[in-house]
Amino acid sequence: MAILYNNDICVVLDAQHRTPGNLRAFVQATLRSVRTGKSSDVRFSSTEKVDVVPMVVTKMEYSYKDGEDYVFSNPETYETVTLSSEIVGDAKNFLVENMPVAVTFVEEKAVSIELPASAVLTVKDAPEGIRGDSANNVQKPVTLETGITIQVPLFIKTGEKIKIDTRTGKYMERA
Repeated sequence: MAILYNNDICVVLDAQHRTPGNLRAFVQATLRSVRTGKSSDVRFSSTEKVDVVPMVVTKMEYSYKDGEDYVFSNPETYETVTLSSEIVGDAKNFLVENMPVAVTFVEEKAVSIELPASAVLTVKDAPEGIRGDSANNVQKPVTLETGITIQVPLFIKTGEKIKIDTRTGKYMERA
């Protein structure tokens, strides 16, 4: 969610409700400013009121990388949005052309993206598995088309398409 804090719109990244034994309950929250992009830890007492700012989630597709920025387009209106690498974060490891993503906007400004649960990526470089190494669930490192290196079973070869869990970054199955 997004809230108004110190006359600035902030996205709540994490929130925990705490009740220490001898103190009043409070909420410990990690906020990221939409204007500056800086994160901070804030403690709210149980009596404080916060103003919630509406957030809009739009389905978009990844188009291309422009220098350090990433360009997304709306498939219905063909409007493009350019996001910095800080907003994209670790999602850059799984972005391939025309991949559908959910972009969250707060007051016309993109604040975060959400990937689908899994992505199909092509193996760019896979070393050969060592013969006789199949007694247990042995895995080998491979490099994918986005540049990320993950562990996969020995039978995966260069050029194959595999399905990756975007939340954990782990191999799921062949695609």
